[in-house]
Amino acid sequence: MPLSPSPRSANRPRVTLARGASPWLVPTVLTAVATTALARRNRAWAVAAVPASALSAGMLWFFRDPERTVGAGRVISPADGVVQSIDAWPDGRTRVAIFMSPLNVHVNRAPLAGNVTSVEHVAGGFVPAFNKDSDRNERVVWHFDTELGDIEMVQIAGAVARRIIPYLPAGSKVEQGERIGLIRFGSRVDTYLPEGVEPGVVVGQRTAAGVTRLDRD
Repeated sequence: MPLSPSPRSANRPRVTLARGASPWLVPTVLTAVATTALARRNRAWAVAAVPASALSAGMLWFFRDPERTVGAGRVISPADGVVQSIDAWPDGRTRVAIFMSPLNVHVNRAPLAGNVTSVEHVAGGFVPAFNKDSDRNERVVWHFDTELGDIEMVQIAGAVARRIIPYLPAGSKVEQGERIGLIRFGSRVDTYLPEGVEPGVVVGQRTAAGVTRLDRD
């Protein structure tokens, strides 16, 4: 007779691996497995097996993709991280910038439900994402047609993050909190709240993608 899961394990969110992780993860895990097998025959291989196994474990942690219960709010955070800045924009919008460290989940989610009207890759540099000049970094600019009108979201690569992987093309219908892309390693995500929508977060506040509300009633 199969055992029933304990209440603690039943309440624990299911964690999968992010789409787009395999080019980094597979070679790392295979190297760890191979060097560990060799180390069992010859202890000299432990010099390679130990760091390879540690790197493999780090990659598995970095590319984790936990299930989330979507939070309440008109606009929710597209990224795990810390609110780095909140800036009034000349056109009346408010930019909420969220810095993602290498320890955060790097799968980004749709801030609102709607239609993806454009997904534009913009070439640029790779300065650290917390630097003010990171606005000119490699980035992917999203536009969503939503109940609040056009919403812009920008995924920005950092000094280590050299690849942004969109999961959806233009023309896709998206639900609030749905996974829309991955940024490999430390980076930043900007959300532009439309005119008349006040931010409900403060600088320094931690956010969870798909959960934390960005706007205020």
